[in-house]
Amino acid sequence: MDWKTLVGVDPLNAQLGSPDLVVVDCRFDLRDPGAGARAYAAGHILGAVYAHLDRDLSDLSRPNMGRHPLPTHDAFCRTLASWGITPSHQVVAYDAGDGALAARLWWMLRLMGHARVAVLDGGIAAWAAAGLPLSTAVPRPAPGNYRGRFDVRQIASTAVVAARMATANGALVDARARERFRGEVEPFDRVAGHIPGAVNRPHAENIIAGRFKPAAQLAEEFGVLLGRHAPADTILMCGSGVTACQNLLAMEHAGLHGARVYAGSWSEWINDASRPVARG
Repeated sequence: MDWKTLVGVDPLNAQLGSPDLVVVDCRFDLRDPGAGARAYAAGHILGAVYAHLDRDLSDLSRPNMGRHPLPTHDAFCRTLASWGITPSHQVVAYDAGDGALAARLWWMLRLMGHARVAVLDGGIAAWAAAGLPLSTAVPRPAPGNYRGRFDVRQIASTAVVAARMATANGALVDARARERFRGEVEPFDRVAGHIPGAVNRPHAENIIAGRFKPAAQLAEEFGVLLGRHAPADTILMCGSGVTACQNLLAMEHAGLHGARVYAGSWSEWINDASRPVARG
């Protein structure tokens, strides 16, 4: 196993039970934070542990850093260890289907320098469609040992985004749905709109028929979007630093390497009323 972006149902099924593999269920619903855990309890891939976006992949006690602030690297290492993960494991994350929530864990592990981490293409929907069984047994992994630190060079701060907006020295890509980007609706944050100069690439547009689009198609579409800007000069954002990770996964799958994620994203940007907002 050496999966680093996406993995299909059949290769994952062939390796289930391997001591080198840890599978993580990342299902979550922003409107119902308990829905993912209930879905996990009702049935999950055999041996999978559960990652809760608010508790395990965020630290909601850190104010003014958006709706889903990153946990400290020490806290994240403790979470990984509790799942039995070590730096040598192959990790596969999955969610309900489009990979947006699983990509959050994928990105966080990459920030730790963990190379062998991938997202199940199509998520549990693809698993079920293949007729593969689900389990209600909750694993009790032996505690792992994980030490590491987030590579902050891969994280874009608000100051970096503000400078990008001022200089146009690279692309700023927003993964939210088009109506949210335009400011017509805003179901989660108190201010609607987007950062001036940003372009819109809804993360849902990376998916076709329940799977990620082919790498060549993604490369072409992102190439048109980025124009003259290099992938490594690109900052990805969304509402709270979650679905932006799915755009990063799509770019990496397409061979477009080096983009950064604005961790606080729109929900951090609007904490300061003096920061500009665009609509339309």
